[in-house]
Amino acid sequence: MPEAQVFLTRHLPVGLEQLQQVANVEVWTERQPPPYDVLLKKVKAIDGLLCLLTDRIDEQLMAAGNLKVISQVAVGYDNIDVAAATARRIPVGHTPDVLTDATADFTWALLMAAARRVVEADRFTRKGLWRTWEPDLLLGPNITGATLGIVGFGRIGQAVARRAKGFDMRILYASTYQWEPELENSLGVEFVPLEQLLQESDFVTLHTPGGDDTYHLFSDRQFDLMKPEAILINTARGTVVDTDSLYRALANGKIAAAAVDVTEPEPIPNDSPLLTLDNLIITPHIGSASRQTRSKMAKMAIANLIAGLRGDRLPYCVNPEIYQ
Repeated sequence: MPEAQVFLTRHLPVGLEQLQQVANVEVWTERQPPPYDVLLKKVKAIDGLLCLLTDRIDEQLMAAGNLKVISQVAVGYDNIDVAAATARRIPVGHTPDVLTDATADFTWALLMAAARRVVEADRFTRKGLWRTWEPDLLLGPNITGATLGIVGFGRIGQAVARRAKGFDMRILYASTYQWEPELENSLGVEFVPLEQLLQESDFVTLHTPGGDDTYHLFSDRQFDLMKPEAILINTARGTVVDTDSLYRALANGKIAAAAVDVTEPEPIPNDSPLLTLDNLIITPHIGSASRQTRSKMAKMAIANLIAGLRGDRLPYCVNPEIYQ
């Protein structure tokens, strides 16, 4: 039997057989994340931890055990105290550059569903309210030829822009810095201040990282700048948008609609007033949920975990400075 002990905070679609060849594997089988006190207990007896964004991996947790490696099944790692891990010489792995296309595709699914009121139309039909063809029934805006504002212009934002070209859209982007002219020209995008983007865009889609710098980047002031017919899409982080401000903007007609794959908190509480709104689509953080993408993420996370258990350099390492 392998001597290494690992704990997985969720079941993965692939890769367990490979991992079981090098470690004794325990998998948390509940749908809800393991409580923090459970993690504190588990970490005392394991060498490797495979976790998700919903797991709090802080200094206290690391101090409770002797981890050789932390491997996250996600691109982001806001939930992990990377500085504490680095101080303890614990490599932290993640799964970058794998979910760009899946998330960009899903962004467009939400954008088109919100624009053409697909979810509303489905509910309308299921309620038996479809009686005849009506000229003014469930009208929405054109997408082709509209102005798209992309907030955050990393890999996913750029992938969204490439898709927007097929709809002959005017594409604006706001970012912490302006990209080189060659990229802008190839994608047909224009760099503008956030305020101008909000004022001129028919659709605004968010692709910023989480963290203090983007916390509640969208609140009352930003919604006040947007067109009343504008639609907001968020497949980034729930913390980027102030929940109360979003509710007010949708309920009071500051913007026409929104579609979000992320909320603050997650999951969204069952008594959230957002759930009462017909002009809001909410999905359960499934932006990367294609079979191919989730399988690749699992394989990358397993590769990181195995490398860390063996003392090898992680192929996808957040804190490579520990190897210096």
